[in-house]
Amino acid sequence: MWVFYGMPFVHPDSLLVATINGVGFFIEIAYLTIFFTFSDWPKRRKILIALFIETIFFCVVVAITMVFLHGTKTRSLFIGILCIIFNILMYASPLTVMKRVIKTKSVKFMPFYLSLANLLNGAVWSVYASVKLDLNVLIPNGLGTLSGLVQVVLYATYYRSTKRDDDVSTQPAVELQRPTA
Repeated sequence: MWVFYGMPFVHPDSLLVATINGVGFFIEIAYLTIFFTFSDWPKRRKILIALFIETIFFCVVVAITMVFLHGTKTRSLFIGILCIIFNILMYASPLTVMKRVIKTKSVKFMPFYLSLANLLNGAVWSVYASVKLDLNVLIPNGLGTLSGLVQVVLYATYYRSTKRDDDVSTQPAVELQRPTA
């Protein structure tokens, strides 16, 4: 959706938004290719259904935008609102994990580098949006920066109280025996 938002006929002067998200799109295609290569059919089927629904939704949004909305202001507003909604959902997704961290006082289920990447991604896009004065990019990424900051603070707060399962992580799940000849 962000690639479409960055197109000149939707939101002029957003080439950086379109190119960076376009590169991300191709990285995601590479990831999906690897996933489909090594996953079993039920998992592939689930992802294919999700991709099919997303593709239909995107095509409907593009059709509505190009046929019924004329001018970059109305197109930017419509696509921008959709991008804000989806971006906020992306940044809000760790809320259930954050609730679990507070409840269990353990960061076992919250990966630090994902939280750090969330913080840095939101911060970089917030700076860009502040320079370009683009509220459609600033609103969700400003909230994403706050979400990432809360995650990192939670991690720092509960890191020491997290119990480590050293004996489980050092032992292999399956013991292998050497063939004797």
